[in-house]
Amino acid sequence: MQDAAELPRCAWCGADPLYVAYHDEEWGVPVRDDQKLFEMLTLEGAQAGLSWITILRKREGYRRAFRGFDPQQVASMSEDEQAALMKDSGIVRNRLKISSTVSNARALVEVQRSFGSFSDYFWSFSEGTPIENNPQTMQEIPTQTPLSVRISKDLKKRGFRFVGPTIIYAFMQATGMVDDHLLSCFRSKKAPIEDAGRLLIKCGKR
Repeated sequence: MQDAAELPRCAWCGADPLYVAYHDEEWGVPVRDDQKLFEMLTLEGAQAGLSWITILRKREGYRRAFRGFDPQQVASMSEDEQAALMKDSGIVRNRLKISSTVSNARALVEVQRSFGSFSDYFWSFSEGTPIENNPQTMQEIPTQTPLSVRISKDLKKRGFRFVGPTIIYAFMQATGMVDDHLLSCFRSKKAPIEDAGRLLIKCGKR
C-alpha cells in the first residue's frame, strides 16, 4: 500500500502540506452548509489577482476577521468595522474585497429568506447533484462554463460582487458542485480501490 505522500494527486496542489490537505480533504467535496458556502465564496473572491495558497495561509485570519463567516453577523458589520480591517494583516487588505464580503453577506441573507437556505439556492443550479467531469489532463479543466456564467449572472442580479464566471467556477469546484479531480488522482471517484481506501482512512471514515 502506498504511503499517503506518494499517492497520485492533481498536479496543481504541489507539495505544500496546507495545499495538499486542502486538495485531499476539501476540494471537490460537496458542501451544503450555508456558513461554509459563504466562507468559500468569500475566499474565492479574495483570491482574485492572487494565488490560492496565499488565501489558504490567511484563512484563519479571514475566519477571525469575518466572525466565523456567520452571514448574519457579517451582514451587520459597520463602516467603521470594515475600515478597521484595512489594518488587519491576517486578510487581503483590499477595500473593495472587504466591503464586498459584507454586502455579499447581506445578499446571502436575502437569498436565505427567499429560498430557505443559500445551499438550496446554489445547489438548485445542478438539481442537487454534483457534476463529475473525470478529466484526464489539467488542460481539460475549464476556467468557466455555461453553468458558471449562469450562476454568476444570477448572483450579480441579487447584489453579489466578486462573483464573475471564473470565480464562480472555482467556487463550484471548491464546494463540490463540480468534481474535477483528474482520473489519475487518488481522489477521483474512479481511482483504484486501494487509493480510495487510503482516502477514507485519511478522512476518518473507516
